[in-house]
Amino acid sequence: MFAKKTLLITGGTGSFGNAVLRRFLDSDLREIRILSRDEKKQDDMRKKYNNPKLKFYIGDVRDYQSVLNAVRGVDFIYHAAALKQVPSCEFHPLEAVKTNVLGTENVLEAAVSCGVERVVCLSTDKAVYPINAMGISKAMMEKVIVAKSRSSGSTVICATRYGNVMASRGSVIPLFVDQIRAGKPLTITDPNMTRFMMTLDDAVDLVLFAFEHAKPGEIFVQKAPAATIETLAHALTGLLGVPNHEVRVIGTRHGEKLFEALLSREEMVAAEDLGGYYRVPPDLRDLNYSKFVEQGETKITEAVDYNSHNTTRLDLTGTQALLMRTRFMLAVSRGEQVESEE
Repeated sequence: MFAKKTLLITGGTGSFGNAVLRRFLDSDLREIRILSRDEKKQDDMRKKYNNPKLKFYIGDVRDYQSVLNAVRGVDFIYHAAALKQVPSCEFHPLEAVKTNVLGTENVLEAAVSCGVERVVCLSTDKAVYPINAMGISKAMMEKVIVAKSRSSGSTVICATRYGNVMASRGSVIPLFVDQIRAGKPLTITDPNMTRFMMTLDDAVDLVLFAFEHAKPGEIFVQKAPAATIETLAHALTGLLGVPNHEVRVIGTRHGEKLFEALLSREEMVAAEDLGGYYRVPPDLRDLNYSKFVEQGETKITEAVDYNSHNTTRLDLTGTQALLMRTRFMLAVSRGEQVESEE
């Protein structure tokens, strides 16, 4: 399906963008475009890959014209541009809205206008039962995707929803490694806090699956194991040869949950189990408001959500094995100085 086609990756200089780029670089795509704001990271990528298939566009998803310039002539879009760190979005919630909500609208509007075949948007488990600004903005992004799907014509718009991607930029694993190397105590928020754990390669598999199988407005979720923060901390100290390294509990930060959900209980009722994935169909009721006001559900669901407390729980050995599947930890084990999974 990708032969002689053009792919645009928004936020292409980030962890997700790099991972998707690596997977697609040797495919039969004719051209891969990278849209991002950071000219330094673009220049680094240009030198690193040195591939004529790569084209770089300086721009911001907040600016429709710069998005439109990058989208013209594109067949597929992977939309990864986002503000994703919880604390920064808490302090600057409108910035999260501008990038995650309005930026997505710009990408989708340009895609529909230019006749793009398929758009896969990146979402997060924090969009399910959101309690922080980042999660709320991503939940709104998902609503924009579904709403846009009602009138997107031949453009198929869908989303993939992830839990924690191990060692991605700004995540806790690179922080823990830095603390260990500096001889500082590992700072964990709550030892019993659980998070989904998946590698960047797993995440890209889900993107490919969505590109091939998605229908308008659908959300795809990959089943993933979870680990407690305490298990993750001890797994890292063990892998780095300092099993007795100090671990200090600092308490839960504002806007954090004890566990994350990848599917709400309402979504679980409608979700299709595809083995390694869940497919969540959109609510594509038309604008006949009686279907919302006068025609209710026959009963309230008693289903249970899919969360990091009730999924497969990794023990210390399992967590270490998963960590060693990441490029970041393989580099760290060789003594290399790397900032994150790229």
